[in-house]
Amino acid sequence: MMYPNHILRASLAALVSVLLFSVPVQGQKQKKKQKPFQWVNELKQEIPGVKHATFRSPSMNVDVGYCIYLPPQYRNAEYKTKRFPVVYYLHGGRPGSETKSVKLAQYIDKQISTGKVDPMIYVFVNGGPVSHYNLPDRKHAMGADVFVKELIPHIDATYRTIADRKGRAIEGFSQGGRGTTRIMFKHPELFCSAAPGGAGQATEKRISENNGRENENLVFVPGDNTYDLARKYAKDSQPPLRILIHVGTKGFNYENNLAYMEFLKSLKIPFEALIVPDVPHSAQQIYQKEGLKLMQFHAKNFRQAAQ
Repeated sequence: MMYPNHILRASLAALVSVLLFSVPVQGQKQKKKQKPFQWVNELKQEIPGVKHATFRSPSMNVDVGYCIYLPPQYRNAEYKTKRFPVVYYLHGGRPGSETKSVKLAQYIDKQISTGKVDPMIYVFVNGGPVSHYNLPDRKHAMGADVFVKELIPHIDATYRTIADRKGRAIEGFSQGGRGTTRIMFKHPELFCSAAPGGAGQATEKRISENNGRENENLVFVPGDNTYDLARKYAKDSQPPLRILIHVGTKGFNYENNLAYMEFLKSLKIPFEALIVPDVPHSAQQIYQKEGLKLMQFHAKNFRQAAQ
């Protein structure tokens, strides 16, 4: 069927108009605006046993936030002199926020409150602009140093912790798994237990092979990656770390975690593996299925270290 030219022109104009107005809307739905980084992020919901607090960073002269879970025993007057071990939890994603993984405390509290695992303190860390990593050319982007040199001493001075490696563990997922792996090998003197999960080890390998370069805009000090730090640790693995690598079989970092485990075997670095079937790249879903095993791993290591 043939149509007059003026009808065709009108139809074409209408189609162009629809496309012009619909494309930006689709783009807005697809691209979520990233919240600017800040060192303090208030806790927006109440979680049993969790409170938000800050400390003053000596190196940056700014306040830094953290969330802390205190077990029921800590809050019980009968245990007012008792000291507790601490698990430092490193969130995933960039940039950092102390509230990113704090919902895990709901699961943690349930296991501790029902007596399924020994009472422990959990601290949820703000990893900084490039979560849990140091960028030497940026004074306010030294997330690893703020954690190791400032947050840990603050926690030990402020709460009834076991202020020694025998009472400290480190754990994290995704970007936090990468951070956990770097920090545990760099500072084995600080932790007796470590549980990196879902870490992007393929990216860490690329950094190792490219003189510290992750991409054009992100360059770390050469050697500051999970591969080179593991090699250094393997030469003198003292004090020894107890390591549990956890990952879901449907996570996009599953294969490169298997490759990293083979790498650790080649270095003769002992570790345990927790492979969670049919779970994607999600700390929440791993905790729902196997979180108790992660908690019991730390609790066992705390007991053994205390002997």
